[in-house]
Amino acid sequence: MSVFFSDEQTMPVDGDSLLRFADVVTAAEGYPANTELSVLLVDETQMSEYNQHHMGRSGATDVLAFPLEDLIPGSPPKWLPGDPPVALGDVFLCPPEVERRARAQNIPFDDFLHLLLAHGILHLMGYDHESDEDADRMERREDELLGSIGRSVS
Repeated sequence: MSVFFSDEQTMPVDGDSLLRFADVVTAAEGYPANTELSVLLVDETQMSEYNQHHMGRSGATDVLAFPLEDLIPGSPPKWLPGDPPVALGDVFLCPPEVERRARAQNIPFDDFLHLLLAHGILHLMGYDHESDEDADRMERREDELLGSIGRSVS
């Protein structure tokens, strides 16, 4: 998998662990090895700007995901040799906001950061939480993916 990773904020974060986990998520969902996505770590100011511009909401949030395609959860697109790579989109994470939420929920920061990375990638793959049923399916999948690397937020 090819991940463009950019850390544009000042909190210490284990970027290598996030990159490995992004690979775990895409492989577990059945995406081809040449799948592409971007993971960007930004500060509160930048996240507030993205949140306002793209979502019409004020203030920073912990994660935003911007898919490039309208995908169906659990149905990765077919890829044939010679085709361009599957490009999923961008996941923006705001570690200071993640830390605040993790502290408030008494969850270890690194576990919560990995959860939100999974959450963002699953959004790129078509998962959502618009209905209770969809939210339950997405949360179950997040828990399974975290468990596969020995992490938990429960």
